[in-house]
Amino acid sequence: MTERTYFTYKGIPLPTMGYSEESLSYMENEFQLLDDDVVTVSYPKSGTNWMLEILGLIWHDGDPSWVQSVLMSDRSPWIETADGLNVALNYPPPRFLTTHLPFQLFPKSFLHSKCKIIYVMRNPKDVLVSHYHFAKFFQPLEEPGTMEEFVEKFLNGNVIYGSWFDHVKGWMKMNRPNVFFISYEELHQDLRGSVKRICYFLGKELDSHQLDEVVKYASFQIMKDNKMSNFSQIPEEYMNHKKGKFMRKGICGDWKNHLTVAQSEHFDHVYQEKMQGVGVTFPWD
Repeated sequence: MTERTYFTYKGIPLPTMGYSEESLSYMENEFQLLDDDVVTVSYPKSGTNWMLEILGLIWHDGDPSWVQSVLMSDRSPWIETADGLNVALNYPPPRFLTTHLPFQLFPKSFLHSKCKIIYVMRNPKDVLVSHYHFAKFFQPLEEPGTMEEFVEKFLNGNVIYGSWFDHVKGWMKMNRPNVFFISYEELHQDLRGSVKRICYFLGKELDSHQLDEVVKYASFQIMKDNKMSNFSQIPEEYMNHKKGKFMRKGICGDWKNHLTVAQSEHFDHVYQEKMQGVGVTFPWD
C-alpha cells in the first residue's frame, strides 16, 4: 500500500508521488514556453480532461483517431510532474501542455511569450465533491476523511495545489489577449458554442460538420469509453481502479447530492468573504 503524503513547494501542498522540488524549480525558472504552445490551466477537478479532449479534437478537425490512440498524458503532459515535464521537453511543436499550478508557480517565461492559455474553472462546490471522491482511489492523494472534514480542508486550502480561491483570483488577474477563460458550466450549457469560441481564440477554422464531430466525440459517454482519456490505463500504483472510476458523473450541481444544508451555507459564507471585490460574476453565482 502506497503511503499518501504531501510536501510543500513555496506554500503549495503537492503529492510526494510524481513530483519533486527539482523538477518544479526547473519548470518555474528554466522551462521555456513557446509562442505556439497551448496550455490548459485549471484547479484540479474543474474539467481539465474534458478541455484536453476538446482541444485534441479541434486540432485534428474533429477526427477522433489521435485522441483515441494516444494517451492523454502524452498528448497534453502535466508540466509540473517529473514525467510530464520530460514529455514536454521532448514534445515537437506545436505543443499542448497542461497544469494545475497557481499563477505564482507558473513558468516565468510566460511573461515574455505569446503562448495561449485556456483557463478552465468550475463551481467550487462541485470541485470539492469531485475531489473528495477522486481522493478515495487516486493513490498520490491523501485520504479525504469525512465530507465534513474535507469541506474544512478545502475551504482552508489544505489540499493539493492549495486554495481554490487564491488559484482562481490569481489567474483572473491575467487580463491579456493570450489568456482565455471558460467554465465547466458554459461547456455544459452550450458545448458547440463554446467550441466555436475556443476555435476563434486558437485561430482555428472548422466547418459545420467538423464542429459537430468535435461535439460528438467530446461527449461524456464517448470520453468515458475512450481508454486513452478515461484513466483506465493508469497503473494500480497510481490509481485503485477497484475503488472508483475517474469519469464519474460529468454533471453540474452534483454537490447538492453530497453537501448538507449547513455545509452548503458555511461554504457560501466563506466563498462570499474570500471572493469579495473580485468584480466578476461567475456562471454558478
